[in-house]
Amino acid sequence: MMRISETVKHLIIINVIMFIGSMFIGEGMLFKEWFSMYFPKNELFQPWQILTHMFMHGGGMHIFFNMFALWMFGTPVEQVLGSKRFLFVYFSAGLGAVGLQILYSYFIYQSDLSILVNAGFDTTQILETLNSGFGMRDTRWDTFLPGDKLKNFLEAFHVPMVGASGCIMGIMAAFAMMNPNAELMMLFLPIPIKAKYFIPGIIILDLISGLTGQSFFSPSNTAYMAHVGGAVVGFLIMWYWKKTQFNRNRWN
Repeated sequence: MMRISETVKHLIIINVIMFIGSMFIGEGMLFKEWFSMYFPKNELFQPWQILTHMFMHGGGMHIFFNMFALWMFGTPVEQVLGSKRFLFVYFSAGLGAVGLQILYSYFIYQSDLSILVNAGFDTTQILETLNSGFGMRDTRWDTFLPGDKLKNFLEAFHVPMVGASGCIMGIMAAFAMMNPNAELMMLFLPIPIKAKYFIPGIIILDLISGLTGQSFFSPSNTAYMAHVGGAVVGFLIMWYWKKTQFNRNRWN
């Protein structure tokens, strides 16, 4: 079994501690409200959530698979890059993830908000209604935002973003660039696929899922654009480092 690297080990410990806290402190809600990443117009949003949401998870399977991926891909990447460069990729990917996801959520929010404003609703009142805990059973908005449009509008505003997935996607992109011919397999598809095809394939599926709402492998409430944002940032960092600082045989 591959021995876990020090920085990866510490990140896993922090994630586990935060997960335990989210289960037992404040009846499971206090940590969620403090540390999950809320839409910036939501009254629960706080600036520190931009970082703290990376250590929050929505359930046991969520944290298990994320920490498994962090160990599997993070350890070989850290062993080559060292802890400082590894952390730079990790947190930069996390910031890219939250940035793209919030931009996408803002696009949904703003486009649907415009529909309601054009229908005669006041912007301030809409925002007050949303922050008051407005639910799905409103009898007025669903006339102008039918079906999934209202659902997506509410989710963009209310559903917080949690998880290390964006950070890990950046690490996976780094792994693919460093080990393009490494063979990987999905648990439910035991066919070896080279990393240079496997990881870009996952990113493309995430992009399709984010744009269409069609889920392939992840739960339907996955922040797909966060995955894409993290992977793109991880790729760009490694591409820049390889082009400007490293040769083919030396990454650190």
